[in-house]
Amino acid sequence: MRSSVEIFNIRTRANRVVWQTDKLFEAPNWSPDGRYLLLNSEGLLYRLSLGGDVAVEKVDTGFAVQCNNDHGISPNGSLYAISDKVEFGKSAIYLLPSSGGAPTLMTPNLPSYWHGWAPDGKSFAYCGIRDQIFDIYSMDIETRNETRLTHGEGRNDGPDYSPDGHWIYFNSSRTGQMQIWRVRADGSAVERITNSPYGDWFPHPSPKGDKVVFISYDGDVFDHPRDLDVRVRLMDPDGGNVETLFDLFGGQGTMNSPNWSPAGDEFAYVRYFPAE
Repeated sequence: MRSSVEIFNIRTRANRVVWQTDKLFEAPNWSPDGRYLLLNSEGLLYRLSLGGDVAVEKVDTGFAVQCNNDHGISPNGSLYAISDKVEFGKSAIYLLPSSGGAPTLMTPNLPSYWHGWAPDGKSFAYCGIRDQIFDIYSMDIETRNETRLTHGEGRNDGPDYSPDGHWIYFNSSRTGQMQIWRVRADGSAVERITNSPYGDWFPHPSPKGDKVVFISYDGDVFDHPRDLDVRVRLMDPDGGNVETLFDLFGGQGTMNSPNWSPAGDEFAYVRYFPAE
């Protein structure tokens, strides 16, 4: 086995294995109707059913066949956001129908890596690298205007919205260590959330607004590589009551993108086994 797609329930503290494969699969998004997980593997997207017999179905993404693990499903389930580099040789963000079809370019400024939908589905947040500077941006889908929310204070990455749409959580190295921060959706304020000895990445607020799940690398790991021992951690939205739920072999691909169930009691993730 290479990849184990699993689900953890924060109420019962139990986990279950959904599906295992010898292929590398990454970054499960949970569909708004609760029926499937969306994952990427070798540049393509796949739907993994959660009801009855497990079935894996490839998504038609048109020319976009170099998708990375920065993808997500719109709140009403009608659109997929993907990050793909076929057209320009750098990651660009596209939208396409969730039924599959031709991708529509959203970000002419490159590279851009999608990370989170606003709760109303009218905008999304992403990491953009402009002149080697990693910052958090948001984009209104109708106007396609790019709004810069951070301004070069270290490396800023992994944004995801709170369920009320007021905050965007992200990770930043602005104090040296990669930690979890949040910024108002209009960029008006920035707050530090974690103060840990670890490298904290990919915060995902629960749909209930009561918890944030994220992963933590050892403190001497700056980036977010694959195939390392990491911790899956949980905290209150203000950083209180932080706890380690479990350790696993993973990192990159474990939960780069929004991964909560619609009810907010469970989240999906990928555990890895060492590559041969």
